[in-house]
Amino acid sequence: MKKTIQAWKDEDFRLSLTEEERAQLPANPAGIVELSDEALDSLLSGGKQVSSCCWESC
Repeated sequence: MKKTIQAWKDEDFRLSLTEEERAQLPANPAGIVELSDEALDSLLSGGKQVSSCCWESC
């Protein structure tokens, strides 16, 4: 983990890694981020239902 952070912050360090080590670095320094279908639905709706007749915006 420490090498991953250093590799993303320090280009000279990243370039000093072997080709195999660089291939193991994640494409995104935060890693893969996945949201559940439920989380995506709440983002798309722009709010959450608080009762059967009212909507509360975020």
